[in-house]
Amino acid sequence: MSPARLLRGWWPRTLRLRVFLILFAGLAMAYGLSFAVLSAERYMAAKAVMLGTLESDVATSINILDRSPAGDRPWLADWLARASYRFVIGPGLQGVPETSSRGREIAARIEEAAGGRFPVTIRSIPGERERLQAQLTLSDGSPLTIDITPRGVMPVARWLPWVLAAQMVLLVLCAWLAVRQALRSLGDLAAAADALDPNQKGTDLSEAGPSEVAHAARAFNAMRRRIAGYLEERVQILASISHDLQTPITRMRLRADMSPDSPERDKLVHDLREIEALVQDGLAYARSSHGGGEKATRVDLASFIDSLACDYQDTGKDVAVFALVEGVVSTRPRALRRILSNFIDNALKFAGTAEIGIERKAGGTVITVRDRGPGIPEDMLDAVMRPFVRLEESRSRETGGTGLGLAIAQQLAAGIGGSVRLYNRTDGCGLAAEVVLP
Repeated sequence: MSPARLLRGWWPRTLRLRVFLILFAGLAMAYGLSFAVLSAERYMAAKAVMLGTLESDVATSINILDRSPAGDRPWLADWLARASYRFVIGPGLQGVPETSSRGREIAARIEEAAGGRFPVTIRSIPGERERLQAQLTLSDGSPLTIDITPRGVMPVARWLPWVLAAQMVLLVLCAWLAVRQALRSLGDLAAAADALDPNQKGTDLSEAGPSEVAHAARAFNAMRRRIAGYLEERVQILASISHDLQTPITRMRLRADMSPDSPERDKLVHDLREIEALVQDGLAYARSSHGGGEKATRVDLASFIDSLACDYQDTGKDVAVFALVEGVVSTRPRALRRILSNFIDNALKFAGTAEIGIERKAGGTVITVRDRGPGIPEDMLDAVMRPFVRLEESRSRETGGTGLGLAIAQQLAAGIGGSVRLYNRTDGCGLAAEVVLP
């Protein structure tokens, strides 16, 4: 496997973790390098001090023993002993030649301390601990052995690694805080982009924070306003065209009504009615985006739903009420009636029957219109809410309509502060359309 592919295999997918790893790895390597340099410098300094002290002490001790009477040398040897070495009057033990760099360095320091007058032989004494013996001959021919037990050099204080560990923990916290502070605004921007709905009024993204974040927030807010402006312009164009078409359509109908009866006249009148209905739907969709100027009033929902069902029943339609909840809500009654009428008309068109019910939920009051028709494919439930989207492929208004009914209902629901939702019933017996009122 190539290094690039291996890197992609363990490299995290989120930008947060990538930035965190880069910061942490870079700073950790910098701290580790500083610690290594400090340890090496302290080790070399401590070693130099130890060897320098050994050289000066041994030089003084050898000169004292060389000038002292032979009888005084044993007790002087004990008096001159140190923690890392001691003097033995005699030839010492027979060891093996010392070939390590450390042993050669100690031997060179001792020979230098002796001033070259006393040739020194370094032997390594086998055992559990490292032990060296330097053997030399004094001026009167007496053998002298320096038994050396080298002590490890502590390069740094024992508490310094714990300080390094605390620094690493602090480094992790600071790196994570820096990454979170830098990328939190990016997460807010992504959430705002996901929640962007041109058909509903949204709040501006906060422009607080660093200059770069504020600039991105301002650009996003400006983009959202431009999108809303473009959609508003399209709706106004649709409303203007639909309004202007009403006059020539009316003139054409009058002329058709005044012409002699014929099959062509009947077809022309039928086409004009379809055009007029399409224009009316276009005007209704344009007005729904502005709420129609209707003011909110308090409505008794139970009486409102019962009255709506009775209106359909009076015309011979199979509309029933399956659940009612007493209560009063503040809403726009004409807009709510238009939404529910659209749901009921669709249920009657595709299933022949409609059922209306009300229930209270945590999110508000839910009014549901359900039928026992064929339902809608799951992948088309969101698509049918868009303007001019029809499940029926024919162009006939009797079977497919204009594709604006559900879009109008969605616009009106947003205007009264609610929402609409379509879903197939869990028992597989038809479709349910609900409007949620705050």
